[in-house]
Amino acid sequence: MEFLGLHKKVNNTVPLVSVCVQVYNNEEFIEKCINSILSQKVDYHYEIIIGEDDSTDSTRDICKKLATENQDKIRLFLRREEDKIYHKGRKTSRYNYMSNLIAARGKYIALCDGDDYWCNKNKLEKQVLILEENKTLIASHHWQKNTVFQENRWNEVESPQEKGFGYQQKTIGNVCDIFNNNLRLKARTLMFRNIVDDSFFPDWFTKVSFADVSLSFLLGKHGEFHFTNEEMAVYRQTNFGLSKSGLKELGHKKFIIEHLKNYIEIWDYANMHYNYKYHKQATATIFDFYSVIIQNTPLNLNAYFGILKYDVSERKSPFYKNFSHTAWLTNIIFNLFIKKIKKKIQKN
Repeated sequence: MEFLGLHKKVNNTVPLVSVCVQVYNNEEFIEKCINSILSQKVDYHYEIIIGEDDSTDSTRDICKKLATENQDKIRLFLRREEDKIYHKGRKTSRYNYMSNLIAARGKYIALCDGDDYWCNKNKLEKQVLILEENKTLIASHHWQKNTVFQENRWNEVESPQEKGFGYQQKTIGNVCDIFNNNLRLKARTLMFRNIVDDSFFPDWFTKVSFADVSLSFLLGKHGEFHFTNEEMAVYRQTNFGLSKSGLKELGHKKFIIEHLKNYIEIWDYANMHYNYKYHKQATATIFDFYSVIIQNTPLNLNAYFGILKYDVSERKSPFYKNFSHTAWLTNIIFNLFIKKIKKKIQKN
């Protein structure tokens, strides 16, 4: 890893907020992202930590240019290809993500990926005020817009607010809401107290998809979450990145199945992380995940047995903790088997 420190002020002035920006192949978007952070109206010092993850396009050169032009704000870390962590055979940004957070010097940490951006110049000021005035809170987050590519341009649209998309209108939430799948802390909307050190991340953090969901579970051990029902950031739906990886290769239905298996994996690890304090909530949510998996699975015994095999042999939590899921899946397979037998009898 190479650190590009361009000015003494970057190293000597202690920031109140560290904004961690994870960047990979974002040449089209990174300037908008960084400029939206630089435009924040605050009366204190904040730093921008850019982790450039060895892009294959011109992103690294753009980041160097931005760091040179904003020497009092930007700390640029140039990551190496050999440091990348693999998950299920795919490269991830997990090393870059974790290293950025560990490098943060601020009292608070805010997040924004290199293809997203902020749309309110008072975002940082509002969130700092909330955390300064409410010492029991671990994090502040808010709502967002999406931007989608339509008719040869990026258009901002409303982000879905139905269950499963993370919108929860109540002002104070907690980790139980996450276990219930009623709440997601969107990365670009999040600010949290800097409690990150070398021991903050458990071993399982590098073994799962979706770092932001996993981070939310980790933060939930340290306090509650304050929600501001205001759109102050924009999520760019590019169909790239780990959350959409495999979509083209697998097709829509298989992608959904693998996507939800990744969620089950996180819920299993989080369930163990909390010593099963929220086992009832985790179990109910995983039932919901399995229901959607069944809906997208071909109606044949081999496919259903594949799901059962996954449940029994690939789940991360102990079998006896998952038994209700196993029994439910077994019952579905048994009913399908009976239907097939009845059809054969009727044909004969």
